[in-house]
Amino acid sequence: QVQLVESGGGLVQAGGSLILSCAAKGHTFSWYAMGWFRQAPGKEREFVARINWHIGSTGNRLYGDSVKGRFSISRDIAKNTVYLQMNSLKPEDTGVYYCAGQSGPVAMYDYWGQGTQVTVSS
Repeated sequence: QVQLVESGGGLVQAGGSLILSCAAKGHTFSWYAMGWFRQAPGKEREFVARINWHIGSTGNRLYGDSVKGRFSISRDIAKNTVYLQMNSLKPEDTGVYYCAGQSGPVAMYDYWGQGTQVTVSS
């Protein structure tokens, strides 16, 4: 059974930093891409960042407009882990952060983690 397990969430003051981790377990295939999404109370799920993972990729990264220049996604292929470095955090970054995995070039994010709460106080 494929599992994506997030960790690293918590409470931080505005301007601070956090690192989220997502460990992928139980899969027998190589990921095509992995990403991070977030959802604030009363709002729709929002795209945060994506990193290509498939063989031959250069680890291309993509970011949502609201986090560009502040957040950075990275990967450790040997550990099957993706990270989200979050700097210069703002209260509007508060929400539940979800890790998502894409198993192939056609399927979009077909695996999801349970989410980790990030709260940024002003």
